[in-house]
Amino acid sequence: MSFASQSFLTAADAPPPPEKIRTVEGITEYSLANGMKVLLFPDASSPKVTVNLTLLVGSRHEGYGETGMAHLLEHMLFKGTPTHQNVPKELQARGAQFNGTTWYDRTNYYETLPATEDNLEFALKLEADRMMNSYVKAEDLASEMTVVRNEFERGENSPSRMLMQKVMSSAFEWHNYGKSTIGNRADIERVPIDRLKSFYKKYYQPDNAVLIVAGKFDTDEALELINKYFGTIPRPERKLDQTYTEEPPQEGERIVTLRRIGEVPVVGVVYHIPAAAHKDMAAIDVLESTLTDDPSGVLYQALVKTKKASSVSGSLFALHDPGVLRLMVEVIKGNDPQVILGIMFDTLQTVREKGISAEDVTRAKEKLLKQYEQAENNSSRLAVELSEWVAMGDWRLRFLYRDALEKVTPEDVKRVADEYLRENNRTVGIFVPVEESQKVTIPQIDDIAKMIGDYQGRETVALGEDFDVSPENINKRTTVKALASGVKVAMLSKKTRGEEVNLNMTLRYGTLESLQGKKTACEFLPAVMKRGTKNRTRQEIEDELNKLRAQLSVSGSPGEINIAIKTRSESLSKVLSILKEILREPTLPENELDVLKSQQIATLEKQKTDPQSRAILSVRSQLRPYPESDPRYVPTIEQEIERIKALSQSDLQLLYENFIGGSTGEIAVVGDFSEDEVYAQLGSMLDDWKSPAPYSHIPAEPHAIPGNLTEIIIPDKANAFYFGGLTFPMNSSSPDYPDLIVAGSVLGSSGLSSRLGDRVRQKEGLAYGVGAMIHADAVDSRGSISLYASCNPDNM
Repeated sequence: MSFASQSFLTAADAPPPPEKIRTVEGITEYSLANGMKVLLFPDASSPKVTVNLTLLVGSRHEGYGETGMAHLLEHMLFKGTPTHQNVPKELQARGAQFNGTTWYDRTNYYETLPATEDNLEFALKLEADRMMNSYVKAEDLASEMTVVRNEFERGENSPSRMLMQKVMSSAFEWHNYGKSTIGNRADIERVPIDRLKSFYKKYYQPDNAVLIVAGKFDTDEALELINKYFGTIPRPERKLDQTYTEEPPQEGERIVTLRRIGEVPVVGVVYHIPAAAHKDMAAIDVLESTLTDDPSGVLYQALVKTKKASSVSGSLFALHDPGVLRLMVEVIKGNDPQVILGIMFDTLQTVREKGISAEDVTRAKEKLLKQYEQAENNSSRLAVELSEWVAMGDWRLRFLYRDALEKVTPEDVKRVADEYLRENNRTVGIFVPVEESQKVTIPQIDDIAKMIGDYQGRETVALGEDFDVSPENINKRTTVKALASGVKVAMLSKKTRGEEVNLNMTLRYGTLESLQGKKTACEFLPAVMKRGTKNRTRQEIEDELNKLRAQLSVSGSPGEINIAIKTRSESLSKVLSILKEILREPTLPENELDVLKSQQIATLEKQKTDPQSRAILSVRSQLRPYPESDPRYVPTIEQEIERIKALSQSDLQLLYENFIGGSTGEIAVVGDFSEDEVYAQLGSMLDDWKSPAPYSHIPAEPHAIPGNLTEIIIPDKANAFYFGGLTFPMNSSSPDYPDLIVAGSVLGSSGLSSRLGDRVRQKEGLAYGVGAMIHADAVDSRGSISLYASCNPDNM
């Protein structure tokens, strides 16, 4: 990437003169034709002149892998241009005081020199030149990177600084204010020169710059020089996008602990506050002063005067976007940092409740106004300070702030304290000194290809056969038998990848009448059966299944127990042996039941405030209008919790002993296995295990429910959920079922490509998830259609 050197145009091609925009309290704003803003603050009483170039780019504007780039570039602009080979030397030769600084929202370069026309022209020419024509060379980057890295390392020597960096990182999950301006060490060391040049060319342009000149100078001459050196720079063709990340509200206190070698414990806290332009900023500034002022601040009185802390400090991060109020306490050795935090928070809570005295508010205002006026009386200081107000959004905010500060009342201070000093709005940091470093350095892999080398791998896993999945072939290849117990078995033996075998089993028990009042026990029994047998604990079962590379799940509902197995052919026999123990010899351990009950209750408690769960439950309960004792009844969340609490191990034991057996059910086995061996093993598992009670199918029935709309209000939820349904007579053997399945697919099988998806998501942009589901029972004449959508509540 190359940069065209700035050239100065002839009189005929000279840009139009600067346009005067406004004057506020002695400061006049001008605009150049290329979009650059200029602020002039003449001060005839000063023997000096200050030129301050502010670029509206800081760490807020850095992208992934670019942390520290704005600051690194600031250093690079002291490395010279073709016209100014040695910037520091030239500035020193003129007796200048100079520096460059980088912060979240801006970077600035300034120099204060003796007030002569020659010095003013030199400074303006220099800043215009290095804004556009700095070398930004690879060799300069190599040397300056180590300097910046050392600055980074100096910062790491300070536990307080490191603590606040980590607190800010935790306080800002998404916004770049959570990233240190100096950057990440790896980004500093590895930044490619081309990427740095691109960053430079993008942001170092006149339409992103504000030039401030203050001190002793002639306004007309200054404007002429400014137009000569800055006005001739072309307006860039690129469009500069504004940052748009917004930090969401914090929803709970965050705590950061830093353990490093050190001596003095430190605690700190930051509270999110509005952007600098907000009307509350002056009152928050007064609040901070009343908290930390030496000696009147309430935190100073509570911690320093009582000899628990050696110092208390505070600061406002008044920024372009919402920032923070920061409070820091250095703890005297021997005091517990947690106790200090407790005193700190109790004190802040008192301020929230009772406010600050009028005397202390007046004292804080006078102190802040004094600082304001002292800056105003020093044109050089004001010129540099204006960079901050420019970066906040507009230089005139400085005067609006002063006006607001003068009007702050004790009531205002109490209001902002109550609004922002809240537990949910704070991030806490604790520095715990240790004698030895406890950090864990994670090793990096430099060359993955070299590490892998010529690795060839193992023998290829067994490949499956090229299987024809037509219904005719499946029927042809499937063997259907019945066990002596009466359980039906369907087996399809075929070669599969990895010799995988899948088995599904359903055992059926009870009747609609005999299972009245037993719904909860029916739902818990299968899971508890798997959690312990006469010969194995739950852990032993899990360990053996892992060794066999097998998955085995046991679940159920009133009237049925469902088993699913996935394993390798060589392990199937052993897995079936474990299943036999689970089915025939369960111990139904009470401690495992208690764990399951606690887990399910916790899930139900969460569902109370989950829109999706509540909506689906509401519709399901209306579509199943059965008595509470009926096993098909859909209980409310509260009813379900009470039923679970009342469930005992003896309830499961009685259900198992009185109902469970191997007389009725279905088994399907597909994969790489011997049909004769598996059939024989299934027979030994079930044939002599008779069900102690008769079984009859529990019917699922459609109900003609009048249409209705139920609105469930759940506070503090950003997403709403719609769910609707109806039932009708149909099963999967009905003539209309295939047509209905196709219609359902067209209507809403995909949230991206279906009638609902195309209209609601793709065209209107109203919902992330939208769709329709069709279901028909294989036995009962009960079909259903459900519609759902997930969206912002305002779009519902």
